[in-house]
Amino acid sequence: MRKTYRILIYLTLFFISLGCTNKNPVPEKPNLLFVFADQFRKQAIGFMNEDPVLTPNLDRLAGEGLAFTNAVSTCPICSPFRAMLMTGRFPMSTGMTSNCMPGTDLELDEHETCIGDILKASGYRTGYIGKWHLEIPSLNRSENPEDGATDAWDGWTPPGPRRHGFDFWYAYNSNGKHFDPNYWKDSPERIDIDQWSVAHETDMAIDFIERCPDNQPFALFMSWNPPHNPYVAPGQYMELYTGREIPDRPNIEPDERYRKRFRSYLAAVSSCDDHLGRLMSFVEKKGLSENTIVVFTSDHGEMMGSHGRYAKSIWYDESIGIPFIVRWKGSINPGTEQMPFACYHFMPTLLGLMGIEIPPAVEGTSYAELIRGRQQDKATSAVIASYGNPAKLLAVGQKPSIWALQADSLHRSGIDWRTVGYRGLRTERYTYVVSRGRKGEYLRRYLYDNQEDPYQLNPVEGVHAKEHEVMQILDIELQEWLEKMHDPFGLN
Repeated sequence: MRKTYRILIYLTLFFISLGCTNKNPVPEKPNLLFVFADQFRKQAIGFMNEDPVLTPNLDRLAGEGLAFTNAVSTCPICSPFRAMLMTGRFPMSTGMTSNCMPGTDLELDEHETCIGDILKASGYRTGYIGKWHLEIPSLNRSENPEDGATDAWDGWTPPGPRRHGFDFWYAYNSNGKHFDPNYWKDSPERIDIDQWSVAHETDMAIDFIERCPDNQPFALFMSWNPPHNPYVAPGQYMELYTGREIPDRPNIEPDERYRKRFRSYLAAVSSCDDHLGRLMSFVEKKGLSENTIVVFTSDHGEMMGSHGRYAKSIWYDESIGIPFIVRWKGSINPGTEQMPFACYHFMPTLLGLMGIEIPPAVEGTSYAELIRGRQQDKATSAVIASYGNPAKLLAVGQKPSIWALQADSLHRSGIDWRTVGYRGLRTERYTYVVSRGRKGEYLRRYLYDNQEDPYQLNPVEGVHAKEHEVMQILDIELQEWLEKMHDPFGLN
């Protein structure tokens, strides 16, 4: 079914190309500039009034666009989010329930129909810049890969179906080199850069937009790696927080490590903000503001010491909560929206805004009408989840990561990877979680009232949903979601 739809997409592209001789310098379809930073939590934007952060450009974008204050990363790690963003489908449907990591064969199927495929077929000049992380790392296949990848997570995506419709490619799979990043274009020759990655990728984005034909709309996706750990930033941004008071969140036990990391994290956030400002200024200078949809979001959040944790993958708001700001001057009224907005809705919503048909395989919902200010039923909940790993060991040129070995141990023990981890819901008010141990040995329920307990310090805990009235209601809704997602995770 997906292969057939893909063929139809490219046939459509051929017929669209026959009509691309319009000399009008303003494209009839809106451009799309989609920027997402890695591990950028929703609390780290000034207008949210949580983290002590300086983000004047994001605040301005939020003031000019619609900001979703309850946007959710359903499976808060990189690869599952990116697969949902590209396909609009649930992790269980694509198989992308874990990261593409050292030692496994996990990657996004090239036959999935992605937003890049659809936009290209609709006549767009498409581009992707930055972190991709939907590919098997090169060192999983070879001890000496032709692309020269040296990072255990990294690799080149050759031209072809695995690029999913993106014409311009300046990207890498995954690495932690913020100050000396590397990229690949259309050959296995690695491009090494001595520059802060956010600055360099923004330069490339501006150049991409500058080179786009006036009579063809563009769609550019750009994925910045910072503020993902390692928690570093250029000196000019570190200086913004030198000596600045860092108030402690009530769910943190502060120490010097926390304060040092948090200052660096906030500095990286301010760097992203600064370069987003450059992008916005360039779009305005080119006279494209009223015909360009600008989106800023993130693949997941950052715990930054809350509940004694760093990074992500857990159900707390610092981990699952992400920004989602969409601006389309003259077409979207500014404001805020509190509906729980899950990342599997992003792809169909963007297509809906752009007036492009949504493929039948998409499982998310378009909320384009809601964004346009029209009447539309709202989602009452967003799914949150952590899964086992379905991948098989594949580590030709490197040792498997500890996560890959844990997944292999699960398989060897005969435990169904689909029945472990946690599943839950984020509603406008509550977070509800059903958790089962990695060996399937216990099941616990947690209910957080985020209105009365915004730092999630005092959950209602139980074994059975009947122990609490709200648990009972949300348990029924969660079961409906599991059935919709064909997820065999049992709630009993």
